[in-house]
Amino acid sequence: MFKHKLIALSAFLPLALGLAAAGSAPARTEPAAAGFEPGPELTAAASLAYNILSSSGYVYRPRPLDDAFSADIHRSYLEALDGQKLFFTRADIARFEPYRTRHDDAIRNQQLEPAYDIFATYVQRVDQRIAHARALLKQPFDFSGDETWHYDREDADWAADTAELDALWAKYVKNDALRLRLAGRDDDKIRATLDKRYADIAERAHELRADDVFEIYMNAYAGSIDPHTSYMSPRTAENFNMQMRLSLEGIGAVLQRQDDYVVVRTIVPGGPAANGGELKVGDRVVAVGQGATGPMVDVVGWRIDDVVELIRGKKGTTVRLDVLPAETGVDARPTQIAIVRDKVKLEQQAAQKRVIEVGDRRIGVIELPTFYADFEAMRRRDPEARSATRDVALLLKEMRAEGVDGVVVDLRDNGGGSLHEAIELTGLFIDTGPVVQVRKTGGRVEVASDLDAGVAWDGPLAVLVNRSSASASEIFAAAIQDYGRGLIIGEPTFGKGTVQRLVNLDQFVRRDDIRLGQIKLTEAQFFRVEGGTTQHAGVTPDLQFPVTLDASEFGESTYDNALPATRIARARHDSLGNLAALAPQLRANHEARVAEDLEFQWWAEDVATYRAERERKALSLNEDVRRAERDRREAQRQQRQAERKAAGLDADTLAQADDGLNEAERSVVEQARREEAAKTRPDPLLREAAAILADALDLLESDHQLTAQVLPLTRQPRVWAE
Repeated sequence: MFKHKLIALSAFLPLALGLAAAGSAPARTEPAAAGFEPGPELTAAASLAYNILSSSGYVYRPRPLDDAFSADIHRSYLEALDGQKLFFTRADIARFEPYRTRHDDAIRNQQLEPAYDIFATYVQRVDQRIAHARALLKQPFDFSGDETWHYDREDADWAADTAELDALWAKYVKNDALRLRLAGRDDDKIRATLDKRYADIAERAHELRADDVFEIYMNAYAGSIDPHTSYMSPRTAENFNMQMRLSLEGIGAVLQRQDDYVVVRTIVPGGPAANGGELKVGDRVVAVGQGATGPMVDVVGWRIDDVVELIRGKKGTTVRLDVLPAETGVDARPTQIAIVRDKVKLEQQAAQKRVIEVGDRRIGVIELPTFYADFEAMRRRDPEARSATRDVALLLKEMRAEGVDGVVVDLRDNGGGSLHEAIELTGLFIDTGPVVQVRKTGGRVEVASDLDAGVAWDGPLAVLVNRSSASASEIFAAAIQDYGRGLIIGEPTFGKGTVQRLVNLDQFVRRDDIRLGQIKLTEAQFFRVEGGTTQHAGVTPDLQFPVTLDASEFGESTYDNALPATRIARARHDSLGNLAALAPQLRANHEARVAEDLEFQWWAEDVATYRAERERKALSLNEDVRRAERDRREAQRQQRQAERKAAGLDADTLAQADDGLNEAERSVVEQARREEAAKTRPDPLLREAAAILADALDLLESDHQLTAQVLPLTRQPRVWAE
């Protein structure tokens, strides 16, 4: 054995409800277009951000804040507001032109008028466009022409004037209406659905406040240094830290905004809300009170992050919720529920295990969504401190006891996390040695190593990756590949080869009543132990699956200001295997197997279709053409259902036909149902990765000459004691 979418309009707007505001908010805010100015906390944050991001002591590749940098900030800010060029006209862009070389002075002097002036115009344009879109709904729909909607406008020119925008929006609205018609809705329902959809877009724009605009603007500044430098407002920073430690203090309910209500999306198992049993999925929160006697605050129409801030709180404190149960109307009498807050563990976002049977082989799978760690608990030397490595080690111990033959670490869609965790996790599979090389400002290279003797798993190993596997995922996969410790399977990874750190701005003011947020900045580049880099190139699998997105479409290579790829000297390390010798036979077995695998073939067909449609970047607005496309897809779906039934497989796991709705337009109960259905769908890629690892086991056990070629005669590491 060897060791070891169609683009929805909401996507055009910076309306992510995680955007933060300091303190609680009133139910309604003043219209953004009326104008507002940043307060002293925001100007202080701007000053600190400038000092940090201009310092070579902090930033790996600092840039002087000059007119050239200002022009990049200007472009990035406009892209953040109107990346698809559906609101501003060339006249607006011309009016903003004097600001192009003034952003450096604005940030340096904490005089941020350019950001707020541009934003005020943006909100006015949103109002105008939405009013036009809603007016178009009053006209008859005509889908008989040969018009085309080019939905990807990122590289398009700004509209010459309002008339050109009108024409663009006519196609935009027509496409939305056609989607709903193809889904079986009549004209009256189409108009009602779209009228509300567009009204909601304008309302969300007006809900943005000074601190929201500041965060967007500061990210235009930070992101112009490199793609992975950013500013996080206090709320964004807290949410980030919560995701890293996989815990929070609150009631244990996931909330979302729907219409004017904040609705319970899911209940976290084991949390206070779940244990109490009174709060249900679909319940609408209409008021929140603190403690046993605090006044109930009406939160109908509030932003979701403001409601979340009221509901979260310290462990042991009580929050009271007035809720309208999911089954009642809006005029029903609310039910009051008192919940004692507690520490809530986000287990669904932690490492999980499962076992896949491949013939007489049992292949264990560890699914790792992110490289998380509770840094604060680690600083306290808390023996129960949560981390990806700790959780994976426990899962490996369980799987050893269960007698699995091999392990697949599934890092698909794992965008990274803690560098420390990437190193520690690698140490679960190698004895001791370098894991990654880190080059900091000035060119100094440090070798980060696993120093703990022994391993948690010394058996066969594979790592499954895709294009969304990035950063820490690439460090782990590259180390496993460079050591020859395991097989890398999937598609080339994202290509991020830089290291970031967080700088808490609050440390510079040392006042409990002031929160300024955090800066995430690039402080180093990392390199493989072999001396190469994952920057741009990513990690190329030993056995590749069809590519969903290539480097020109998604990944580090798509960023104009990404650091260049370079190479450094190899770090001295042992080779634990020469897995290249296995590749030809594994590839032949793989190709023969997937040729008979319905699910894998369907996935490959869908990838090819997706890539072709993505390349086209346009949709016909002719009903006959679109209906023929929909009928073809539906016929394909029904054919697949029939084939699944004939093969004795569950036919209800296939994706449903497009209903024309955006996610938030479906009921929360329906959203939850769809999410659960998605979890039960077959995963042919994971199953095939397990089969490839089982093949490797069979080959090594049956061919001793091949085994001698693949595995050098090195000292086997000890497995950690039980």
